[in-house]
Amino acid sequence: MSGVLINETVLRDAHQSLMATRMSTEDMLPIIEEMDKAGYYALECWGGATYDSAIRFLNEDPWERLREIKKRAPNTKLMMLLRGQNLIGYRHYADDLVDKFIENAAKNGIDIFRIFDALNDPRNLQASLKAVKKQGAHAQLAIAYTTSDVHTIEYYTDLAKQLNDMGADSICLKDMAGILTPAVAKDLIPAIKAVIDVPLNVHTHATSGVSQMTYLVAVKAGVDIIDTAISPFAEGTSQPSTESTALAFNELGINTHLNIDRLEKIAEYFKSIRNKYLENKTLDPKILFPDPKALIYQVPGGMLSNLNSQLRDAGASDKYDAVLNEVPNVREDLGFPPLVTPISQMVGTQAVFNILTGERYKMVPTEIKDYLKGNYGKSPAPIHLEFRQSIIGDDPVIDSRPADHLKPEFEQLKEELGNLAKNDEDVLTYALFPQVGRQYLENKYKEASTEMEPIKIQARYAKSI
Repeated sequence: MSGVLINETVLRDAHQSLMATRMSTEDMLPIIEEMDKAGYYALECWGGATYDSAIRFLNEDPWERLREIKKRAPNTKLMMLLRGQNLIGYRHYADDLVDKFIENAAKNGIDIFRIFDALNDPRNLQASLKAVKKQGAHAQLAIAYTTSDVHTIEYYTDLAKQLNDMGADSICLKDMAGILTPAVAKDLIPAIKAVIDVPLNVHTHATSGVSQMTYLVAVKAGVDIIDTAISPFAEGTSQPSTESTALAFNELGINTHLNIDRLEKIAEYFKSIRNKYLENKTLDPKILFPDPKALIYQVPGGMLSNLNSQLRDAGASDKYDAVLNEVPNVREDLGFPPLVTPISQMVGTQAVFNILTGERYKMVPTEIKDYLKGNYGKSPAPIHLEFRQSIIGDDPVIDSRPADHLKPEFEQLKEELGNLAKNDEDVLTYALFPQVGRQYLENKYKEASTEMEPIKIQARYAKSI
């Protein structure tokens, strides 16, 4: 057994899962040069909810964060998580916007685009894949892992082969809820490897407490790449610990290509960062512990932390377990979609409404109605006609690629912004998050007029969080 490559997630998924993506750029930059020398295959540092959180909560420029990280990590690939046709937002965007976003992300430093669709609908990956190939970057097509009667080994191998044949440079089995067990991995990994001819990356979370066992089984079964998080931001709803994994694997003769001494320095740095977020209560300690019930209700780490904060803000923390128990029921009603953004937020919100109102589907978000109209793609399992009609009546349901129904929008949005758009990045910020994006841009250029350096502006705001 020669070894396995390691992606580090502390700059994106780890803090997204543990504390709703609130780590500031200021807290990341001092350690990047050390991370660049540690032997990681890639640093996952962008995409997911990082963009939204940067402009919504941190008053930071997500593009500037990417440039600053790239400047400090010339030797290590940078990776982002892209939600296919949803990019890093919460709806489907037109193909021209997908192309423009990926062009700018690649230009600013992204080497690997991990692209997934919340419904595992390959049609929703086509535009992103084409755009990434156009930029000469690495397209990693991801399968959102979940369990249900329809999510069999045959389902996953058929999907993996389809993504392989579409032109993926690698494939990721993305277990966002931490529910891939060692027993399943033992059978599933060889089955997928048998039908693809590109590297296989497995991504999981420590949510349920079985992740390190799953990784060991997966690597022995032939997985090429895994994702871990440096220990201060590992475990709980995050990924398994980088150092623990490296030490254990190296002892077993599985080369992780990581420098343990450098990992210790990185961990020591992030301990102080973790302590800061614990002290200001951004990081809730209870999220740091495993919950085996995740194997039952299948809620991913980021969703757990968001539900926890939502219910706390609503003064309904006592409803936490009831909401978690309702999540599988909503998911079954919706045709067993994987719980990954944006579907996880939609299912979670519906579960909250069902519990807090005391009546199931008394309140239904627009996004759920759009989902039932086919606007997000094809559900993994058929949705009962009676249920669908109870929510959307006789509204038409589309069965073609959703983005085929969207008109080009970049130029129109650029025109809407007018003089507020200084570059394509500004237009993309507005396109992805219209209200928050416009407010952010107005604040950004108002502050810029004081001739302060952008990073100094970001740091000042970050310290106030």
